[in-house]
Amino acid sequence: MGNEVIAALVIALTGVPALGIAAWSGRDGSAHARGTGLRWALIALCSFIAAIALYFSGGNRSAALAIGIGFAVAVNALAVSMVLHLRRGNGGAPRR
Repeated sequence: MGNEVIAALVIALTGVPALGIAAWSGRDGSAHARGTGLRWALIALCSFIAAIALYFSGGNRSAALAIGIGFAVAVNALAVSMVLHLRRGNGGAPRR
């Protein structure tokens, strides 16, 4: 197995806990919980897409670097979105 296969498997495996957290956090069905679950599910989806893209990059270092940068930007943007969502609380209004 090449390095791109191992790296793709590692990245895909890191998305599995995020998918589990998405199901767990959205279990009560409130709008706030669904929003949190959606953000976790999107983080898992980014992980799976990055793993597939890394696998098909074929060992190209510049493509792997671009995929890694894109993955980091997407996950961090979703993390900021989740923090802002959690700060709003269950009422939906921004906190002071």
